[in-house]
Amino acid sequence: MKLRSAAGAALGLALLLSPVRALEPVSMGLALAGTAAIAGYVFYRPLHCRFGECCGRRPGGDVETALQKDFQKRLFGQHLVQKVVVKAVTSFLNNANPKKPLTLSLHGCTGTGKNYVSKIIAENIYKAGLNSKYVHLFVSTLHFPHNSKIEQYMEDLQTWIQGNVSECAQSMFIFDEVDKMPPGLIDSIQPFLDYYEKLDGVSYQEAIFIFLSNAGAEKITEVALDYWKSGKKREDISLKELNDVVSQSVFNNKNSGFWHSSLIDRNLIDFFVPFLPLEYEHVKMCVRVEMETRGYPVDEDIVSRVADEMTYFPEEEKLYSRKGCKTIPNADFD
Repeated sequence: MKLRSAAGAALGLALLLSPVRALEPVSMGLALAGTAAIAGYVFYRPLHCRFGECCGRRPGGDVETALQKDFQKRLFGQHLVQKVVVKAVTSFLNNANPKKPLTLSLHGCTGTGKNYVSKIIAENIYKAGLNSKYVHLFVSTLHFPHNSKIEQYMEDLQTWIQGNVSECAQSMFIFDEVDKMPPGLIDSIQPFLDYYEKLDGVSYQEAIFIFLSNAGAEKITEVALDYWKSGKKREDISLKELNDVVSQSVFNNKNSGFWHSSLIDRNLIDFFVPFLPLEYEHVKMCVRVEMETRGYPVDEDIVSRVADEMTYFPEEEKLYSRKGCKTIPNADFD
């Protein structure tokens, strides 16, 4: 694994990440990540990590209960997500000696809850949630916009992850818009996700990696629509039925950051988590929660009006919301 020496690479990515502070809750996570350590590729776990938030995550049992409650109250129409994510996260946290980092890949249409789920996971593990300095968010169109700079991105990304995991073994890394990431870039972090006890003195086995992508959404929608046309309940759709469909779709999609990725080829992604498209009733559920959150009394006439203003697809059936619940926070309830 090729690393850029000294603090230059770490500082380069720190500068690359800095504009996102005003846009997203990205943790700068000790920008130089221990300059002296990076310079000599000698990594250690500082004392303050052992006594700070990094190692102060809640026990798995508490996380399981909290996740279940949050999903029931705040996530709609995603029975597979609730089942898979709760089990995956709690099993990982309850494992005193994981053999590899937890790696989740969330797939589905815009507005179906991918970012929301990553937020809920962070909030239920870290005291400061997404604002924790041990949670790192990368947005492809912001942090990796130029295909011509892929070599620089690879080197900087490796150094950023290595430096921050050496600072806190239980770090979380969230990659949004993976479908817009330059093909091949995501493979630069493959060694960190593999079954290695240590790389250059650093263990990545307690870290969590979450990928968010719209890739595979068409296949997921096809399955959901087939169920609807057959008169079957969407709740009867199984993870097994969608897992291979999603993984093969993103692996063979030349416009996806996972195109022919070694992460998929080497089976390093623990779970492909499919997000089903949201129906009219799910949109209404989102509107009710948003009204309560903003202090409005829930008025069913307003709920229906806001849901009716959304656009739906396919053209003939008009079954699924094109933007899911994404625009609901901007809705006018007056």
